Amino acid sequence: MKYINYPFNDIKRLSFYLATEEYLALNFPKDEYFFMWQVNPSVIFGRNQLIENEVNLPYVRENNILMYRRKSGGGCVYSDFSNIMFSFITPNFNKDFVFDNYLGQVVKILQSLGLNAEFSGRNDILIDGMKVSGNAFYKVKDRSIVHGTMLFATDFSVMAKAITPVTAKLESKGIDSVRKRVTNLSDHLKIDIETFKQYVKNNLCNEYLTLSDDDIKKIEIIESEYLTEEFVFGKNPGYSVIKSGYVKAGYVEFRIELKNNIIKKINMMGDYFLFGDQDELLKRFINIKYEKSSFELILSSIRLEDYVMNLTNEDFLKILF
Repeated sequence: MKYINYPFNDIKRLSFYLATEEYLALNFPKDEYFFMWQVNPSVIFGRNQLIENEVNLPYVRENNILMYRRKSGGGCVYSDFSNIMFSFITPNFNKDFVFDNYLGQVVKILQSLGLNAEFSGRNDILIDGMKVSGNAFYKVKDRSIVHGTMLFATDFSVMAKAITPVTAKLESKGIDSVRKRVTNLSDHLKIDIETFKQYVKNNLCNEYLTLSDDDIKKIEIIESEYLTEEFVFGKNPGYSVIKSGYVKAGYVEFRIELKNNIIKKINMMGDYFLFGDQDELLKRFINIKYEKSSFELILSSIRLEDYVMNLTNEDFLKILF
């Protein structure tokens, strides 16, 4: 695996590092690439999440916490300079293999440091049963990208105030606070953050590449899309009917605009993982009656798990009706 270095030591916007992932996937030879990055206080929400469901907007604005949307699925994340972000780019297209192989390597590194680490759930790494890392997956052309957090010494009181969890998640998991389900590596290790980062590099990577100034300019062009209001806020329209629930696929929320009980617009949000074209899927439900039988007829010829990881027709209907 090749480690990617930048030709500078500046702290960039979170969007710059997301754009770096895309740039590597689109332009570099087919190989495995890895890099770590840190940002000033920021929240980053998944591609299909509604901001008001995930973020305490007054708090983040008052405290100059920046907001970004990413192109992968999954939940909302708070990050600061005491949190390390990992990015992994691979030509392998098998989602399960990518997750298991890459996160398995990260778990082994943590275990080699004497930590009781394990890979759990859809995308989490736990230490002593508490979450220390959450990860998301998406595809760019013929590459797969996994990116995620590695909590090192993050201020959980700020995290809890910045991120507003969805009520359904809390009820489903029996969680009464962020602090009870997450942990920092600094609570388990005696080494500092830079020593830890170097240890990860030494154990994951066998080659180092430094991006050129021309690479940086091209990354900044890709980054510009992440900074548009349309990309950040464009998934937040108003609808007349809202249905939501927590199922095996994750948190799913529908917002539907009706006229005479006929669906005119339908949007699906949440922290699930997409496999297929969501817009193409939802178009099938435009101009039909908002009733269970109409949905069942359309779903009889669709395999929802081809579009959304672990989303069954039964769970889809349970949320809507």
